[in-house]
Amino acid sequence: MGTVAKVLLIVLIVLVLLVIALYFLGKKMQKKQAEQQAQIDAAKQSVSMLIIDKKKMKLKDAGLPAVVLEQAPKYMRRAKLPIVKAKIGPQILSLICDAEIFDSVPVKKEVKATISGIYITDVKGIRGPLAAAPAKKKSKFKTWVAKMQEKAGANPIK
Repeated sequence: MGTVAKVLLIVLIVLVLLVIALYFLGKKMQKKQAEQQAQIDAAKQSVSMLIIDKKKMKLKDAGLPAVVLEQAPKYMRRAKLPIVKAKIGPQILSLICDAEIFDSVPVKKEVKATISGIYITDVKGIRGPLAAAPAKKKSKFKTWVAKMQEKAGANPIK
């Protein structure tokens, strides 16, 4: 057996071990996420609130309570999170918004939101439906390809 074959065999063994480790780690993380989702669902409540402002910012700049900053993992302290500043009753609070619904949260409007602690999980309009989130702009390359396909008589890419 040559040296090249030995090196390839070692690399293959390492890759197989890495895939196995990632599989079990993924299963563990999936169970953890399911437990967290169950806790969020158990503690959720509906509240009407006036959305004052929304931004993506770091935890330390968001004005969240010190307990939240202490409990957050170190890698999350540097990450930018979707933060919503809202008036709930007489209080103005900073809340963390779900990334999936962040774009659909209207600013300067009153909404009915489902919250769990300081986490907003769902938003519905009180007075009629919420305005749809603006469609993302196509890249220049996609628009160029669409123009070229229109010239050729083909269907454009969407």
